[in-house]
Amino acid sequence: MSRDDPGDWRPSASRARLAARAALLARARAFFAARAVLEVDTPLIVNSAVSDVHIHSATVWLNAPEAAAGDASRTPYFVHTSPEYAMKRLLAAGSGDIYQICHVARGFESGRVHNSEFTLIEWYRLGFSLDALMSEVEALVRELLAEPAARRRVERLSYREVFLRELNLDPYAADLEALAQAAAGAGFRSPGKHGRDEYLEVLMGTHIGPRLGRDALTFVYGYPASQAALARLDPQDPRAAQRFELYVDGLELANGFHELTSCQEQRLRFERDNAERRRLGLPVHALDERLLASLAHGLPDCAGVALGFDRTLMLATGATHIDEVLAFPTSRA
Repeated sequence: MSRDDPGDWRPSASRARLAARAALLARARAFFAARAVLEVDTPLIVNSAVSDVHIHSATVWLNAPEAAAGDASRTPYFVHTSPEYAMKRLLAAGSGDIYQICHVARGFESGRVHNSEFTLIEWYRLGFSLDALMSEVEALVRELLAEPAARRRVERLSYREVFLRELNLDPYAADLEALAQAAAGAGFRSPGKHGRDEYLEVLMGTHIGPRLGRDALTFVYGYPASQAALARLDPQDPRAAQRFELYVDGLELANGFHELTSCQEQRLRFERDNAERRRLGLPVHALDERLLASLAHGLPDCAGVALGFDRTLMLATGATHIDEVLAFPTSRA
């Protein structure tokens, strides 16, 4: 039977990998318990979609018959793509250091290392710098991966350094034509005009990222300010955001920020996202006013990160496809 055959009711993951999953979850919880980080639980179904043009929220109708009939008075809900917004509301309310292990869902996520529904470990640390958070991510990943990571060195490289090393290209100084040529050389053949960030995303995703972390735990920090999302800008270099990603064996495992606390700046970024969504013909959603209100109330100085648990489990067990570590991938759920 094929993977998508409805007659194949069996789980994709073997019993051994299901057991490995349980063991890694237990290790993660022990890791945070030892550091007195509180485990929290936030809703799967939320009122607001994300505005990021690269992330696509799944819509949920809780009043299905009316919604299906096109009743405009019915309000759609969304499956969260990350617990970030809700967790920041908890932080603003005085929760202290928190973490969560949860399922999230994103549209257009399918492939060897992508499934529409997947598991994140997300946590926030008050008073942490980006460097301190990278050190804690390293400690957790070594704990979860055990032998595969025990002897690996760690390296921290700036976004600019990895572009220069892998492409001999300065992502901040190169003109659009040079970026387009590099993207074409990496196999990008999409017609039409593209912006600077689109080319940079293609180059990082298809050419640079897969080469990173082959003999190290590789942290890349200082992403362009235009890719800051919910991160602060670097006070020493406003072209860069205080954001990092972790790569291991060519897989992006984690994405971390020194969190933006300005309500006004975050609102402007969301509005810019929506303007770009209009340009690209993507759905435009109302801003999450509850998140913005929590920032206005006062988000404490903190750093936060999301770690892809399923990809980490792939590395820990030697799996080559994400389906091998999921009981039931979306195509067979």
